[in-house]
Amino acid sequence: MDLLHSHGVRAIQHLQENCQGSLGFLSLMSAVGDPRNTFLLYFPVWFHLSRRVGTRMVWVAVIGDWLNLILKWIMFGQRPYWWVQETSIYHGQAVPRLQQFPITCETGPGSPSGHAMGSACVWYVMVTAVLAHLKRAGGGTLYRCVRIFLWTLFWVIQLSVCVSRVFVATHFPHQVILGVLAGMLVAEAFNHTSWIYSASARQYSAVSLALFLFALGFYLLLKLIDVDLLWSVERATKWCAKPDWIHMDTMPFSGLYRNLGALVGLGLAVNLKASRKGFGKRQKMQGSFKGLCMVISLAALQLLDYLRIPTSSPYLFYALSFCKCATIPLMTVAFVPSCIGWLANSKGGKAFV
Repeated sequence: MDLLHSHGVRAIQHLQENCQGSLGFLSLMSAVGDPRNTFLLYFPVWFHLSRRVGTRMVWVAVIGDWLNLILKWIMFGQRPYWWVQETSIYHGQAVPRLQQFPITCETGPGSPSGHAMGSACVWYVMVTAVLAHLKRAGGGTLYRCVRIFLWTLFWVIQLSVCVSRVFVATHFPHQVILGVLAGMLVAEAFNHTSWIYSASARQYSAVSLALFLFALGFYLLLKLIDVDLLWSVERATKWCAKPDWIHMDTMPFSGLYRNLGALVGLGLAVNLKASRKGFGKRQKMQGSFKGLCMVISLAALQLLDYLRIPTSSPYLFYALSFCKCATIPLMTVAFVPSCIGWLANSKGGKAFV
């Protein structure tokens, strides 16, 4: 692995020497691949376009990120910014200098890349959803042209996300490649999973609890045999260029609580009586209603994202992260449409029906 890592370091140095002018674009693409944007940006749009696609998107994002955590714990992947300081391969030589950025200091293990895996999951869902709709509409020349365009766009975005993660020295090239492949496999598996669209709140809660117990049990089991799965946090803290670049929301368990909160929240939201009753009505409404739901949901979620969770206690941070992320689907699926529907009905509903 040292040989593979050393080649990866040279690739990072090449990018950092030749792509400084693209720093803004690469930072943007790293944000595009941020798994949190699945819930804050993509889900509110797609759920109001298609309940099935929005539901599948959340399931794919949650299971994909959970699997990413388990794979990271199994593979013990290094990250470039600390590996160059810890390895003995440069014994007697100058240690390569890797530039760090505010988004470099991820604290979990590095393989596979969570950003690359999350981006591949979500964009695969979006692309295949559009193509399936066009194919049902008749296919033909338009379908083939759109298919080529969308898959080209998919790969351009994945390549850009991967390059951005390598550029900031938070991942080696092989880690982002593995992330993209794993993300596509998870998304494709859920293209053939139909029970999630009619799952009850109890099933959502049962799956969330099972995912949590498996992750916690796996962590505790290895801890009993003196394998510390949080080994990477110490290395990140030691070798990060600036202490304030270490964020609690990059800790290995943070993503787990965040994703389980989103899944539980979606289960509650889609099974609320008001939500189920509203689905049938909204199908008959004009696009202006759905468009208004999208815009207000996006605005409300951006305001929610501005709420900062106190980091004085890890347990309080995890609990509040769970609640905050559970609020996202509840607000998108139930609260915002219900409020708009109530306002429309109080004014006769003529604007939307």
